[in-house]
Amino acid sequence: MYLISKEFHFSASHQLLGMPDAHPCARLHGHNYVVIVELAARDLNQHGFVVDYLDLKPLKDYIDNTFDHHHLNEVLGDDGVTAERIARHFYDWCYQRWPQTYAVKVCETPKTTAMYCPRPLHQL
Repeated sequence: MYLISKEFHFSASHQLLGMPDAHPCARLHGHNYVVIVELAARDLNQHGFVVDYLDLKPLKDYIDNTFDHHHLNEVLGDDGVTAERIARHFYDWCYQRWPQTYAVKVCETPKTTAMYCPRPLHQL
């Protein structure tokens, strides 16, 4: 099995509505997000790639145009602003374009990461 990944960065604000007032995430705040898309394949394509990294540019464009320096509650709705839900959103977006998509990780800080991975690697 071959596994590749590519990292993308953006800055955005969000607010976790419904959290107790004392919870820091209930307040409007922002993160410097890191999105890591992982793609897997049993075999390489005719050029020796799982997916050519240059073919992932639409994800960079989507992130830059839709997420970077935006308020995520306005982009994803008030229910979609946890790192877990953001990871699922990017997974679904990527999988529609690249069925080799295996998982997406979203880091809100250097110490926190959420990952969405709907199937074990051995099922690919």
